[in-house]
Amino acid sequence: MTDKTVKIKKNKSIKAWVHQHVNDIYVNQAQKVGYRSRAAYKLLEIDEQENVFHNVLTVVDLGCAPGSWSQVSLQKVGDKGRVVGVDLLDMQPLANLNFIQGDFTEQITLDKLLLSIEHRKVDLVISDMAPNLSGIKGVDQARGAYLIELVLDFAKGYLKTNGHCIIKVFHGSEFDNLVKLARTLFTQVLIRKPDASRSKSSETYLLCKFKKQL
Repeated sequence: MTDKTVKIKKNKSIKAWVHQHVNDIYVNQAQKVGYRSRAAYKLLEIDEQENVFHNVLTVVDLGCAPGSWSQVSLQKVGDKGRVVGVDLLDMQPLANLNFIQGDFTEQITLDKLLLSIEHRKVDLVISDMAPNLSGIKGVDQARGAYLIELVLDFAKGYLKTNGHCIIKVFHGSEFDNLVKLARTLFTQVLIRKPDASRSKSSETYLLCKFKKQL
């Protein structure tokens, strides 16, 4: 295959993605109502089906940029609630969001997060986080699994008993092991693929319900 052929295929792929994105009903709706990305509708759908925000006042959003899941969370918890978001990337401020910029895998960032929640347990942990992709399948799957393990470890230590956790997971060699790990911590672990999640994407969401008393 020549370089010219590769370039043509790449350009076609980019054009197809742009066309799909522009004509995506969730993208258009998000822009109309002010959500920062279509991902807001993934969380809204999960909540509509499972009522995960019921009686929730404190939320930790890991990997929160550009902020759509934090937007939904802020709406759900209201003025009496608290949402803390963490991301390696900077993002435009959101009113009432306690945002921490830093690498969640580093202790200094975790310390800031624990300080922001006053070392108290929270009602809900959410994560739409994805690793930086290298293009090497095995490496990317390992990175993704590591992030999910960190989210579950945080939930193990700082999520209230009977609290819920929602995590994005990509199907791959580590998927079954991650589900098994989640089931050691939660009474129910459900696999959800919201309508707003593109059908071609390998992403799914683990809805981990009712954290066990550990």
